[in-house]
Amino acid sequence: MTAKYYGLMAEFDSPAAILGAAEKVRAAGYRRWDVFTPFPIHGLDQVAGFKNSLVGWFALLFGGGAFVATMGLIWFSNAFDYPLIVGGKPMFSPPMSFVPSYIMMVLGAAVGAFVGMLALNGLPRLHHPLLQKARFALASRDKFFLVIGANDLKFSETETRRLLESLGGTHIELVEA
Repeated sequence: MTAKYYGLMAEFDSPAAILGAAEKVRAAGYRRWDVFTPFPIHGLDQVAGFKNSLVGWFALLFGGGAFVATMGLIWFSNAFDYPLIVGGKPMFSPPMSFVPSYIMMVLGAAVGAFVGMLALNGLPRLHHPLLQKARFALASRDKFFLVIGANDLKFSETETRRLLESLGGTHIELVEA
């Protein structure tokens, strides 16, 4: 069923209703579900079980790599590839190399954060199955949607539909992949 369907989508009318539904969906043991709202709802991230993002690790890895690579390039250029003796100064000086390495570290961290955000969000995604549903456009206006993915281990079209109906969901639709 996972290849043919994306999941089941249910519409809710208020932030309290969607928050209560999300709590019950998580308590029912579903792990592949998402909530779409027109504005942030306080406490929804705790209910969904969001943890700290891994984007910071991408930024650290790219920034540290850029710092080390720049420092290594300056050392290689000055001390090994093209040594130039000027006034008896050393071939490689870490204080002199710190500023360009620091600038490259900041640039590398920014690129790493961008790449990490794209990778972890699965972007670029040129098509999303929910955009086929006309009612989903209301998610940016005044309606709240809860979608349980068909790739969830507990997903069963009849049981999941029954759960969403019992939570007060309206306009429950099966979303095709």
